[in-house]
Amino acid sequence: MPLKTILHIIDTTGPGGAETVFIDLLTQLPTAKFRAVVVIRGKGWVYEELCRRGVEPILLDAKGSFNWRFLLGLRKIIKRERVDLIQSHLLGSNVYASIAGLITNTPVVATFHGAVDIGENERLKGLKFGAINLGARKIIAVSDSLCQNVIARTPLSSKKLMVIYNGIATAEFQIAPTNRLRQQFGWSKDDIIVGSLGNIRPAKGYEVLLQAAVLLKQKTSFFRFVIAGQGSGSLYKSLLKLRHNLDLNEHVQFLGFNDEPAEFLANLDIFLLSSLTEGFSISTLQAMASQLPVVVTKSGGPEEIVTHAENGWLVEAGDAGAIATALNELGQNSDLCVKLSKNACDHARTSFDIEAMIGAYGDVYTNLMRS
Repeated sequence: MPLKTILHIIDTTGPGGAETVFIDLLTQLPTAKFRAVVVIRGKGWVYEELCRRGVEPILLDAKGSFNWRFLLGLRKIIKRERVDLIQSHLLGSNVYASIAGLITNTPVVATFHGAVDIGENERLKGLKFGAINLGARKIIAVSDSLCQNVIARTPLSSKKLMVIYNGIATAEFQIAPTNRLRQQFGWSKDDIIVGSLGNIRPAKGYEVLLQAAVLLKQKTSFFRFVIAGQGSGSLYKSLLKLRHNLDLNEHVQFLGFNDEPAEFLANLDIFLLSSLTEGFSISTLQAMASQLPVVVTKSGGPEEIVTHAENGWLVEAGDAGAIATALNELGQNSDLCVKLSKNACDHARTSFDIEAMIGAYGDVYTNLMRS
């Protein structure tokens, strides 16, 4: 088959799970089959990471609720680059790609990464999903849970829907443990470091994490929490205030954005996902590949990654007491931690390595372009 050109586009420019998948997918598709053309909406972490990996993206501004210039710019790029297929991520780009695909008769694969993509309060929801229904040949959800959510809450065609689980380069997370954070904050070798990895957004449930931390503090002084993720604005300020009010300044540290997740995870004793809702959870996979015991909430996608008491610990979303109990149990049972962490690592490697994700997308592209 001659080399096929794939146009990759995404809504956002900052760091995150969807953005990581976007970059991994376009940079690891086999170059003997596919050529990548990349459009993003401005500079930022995505731009810098693409450049670091040797990809020069096209910058195309898309400000406003609907930007005709962006759409016309896409049409021009599709014609100029002789694009064979468009791969889009997140709602806004899925809409633009679907319309551009209709205009240019180019097949579109639209990927949804989480519940935020199908929010009840989304403006012009009917029109947006109508455009995707018409223009996208295949619609991808990153978990079965999200797929069922899409079917229940949108008019998108179930015949076009399929699930492709996100994958990670598991080998990159097989690194030796480090005491950098322990030394940085003056924590002792007996302290148990619990870490979360994800930008500070309402869906991440960090208020619940703080409530769990104060419950643990009432039982033991050994738990310390670190949160690595981009944070600003009113939510971040409210979390800092809550931390202060709960007298947790010495127990919980917000580290800001971290561009080396493997190194961050190598500092931890336990990984915690406190999310209220998750389409999948790249950070949970990364923690499992790092051979950490994981405590994760039943928030959608994580239940499809973790089997309770076998390769991780599942708790109800929003339940600070359940999180505290789970962490305390793991903190007191080293044999259980060893079992969970080994099984977690094996499961991540065998079921969620990036090669499976790349192969699945590649098969979708090949089948669509043949038809």
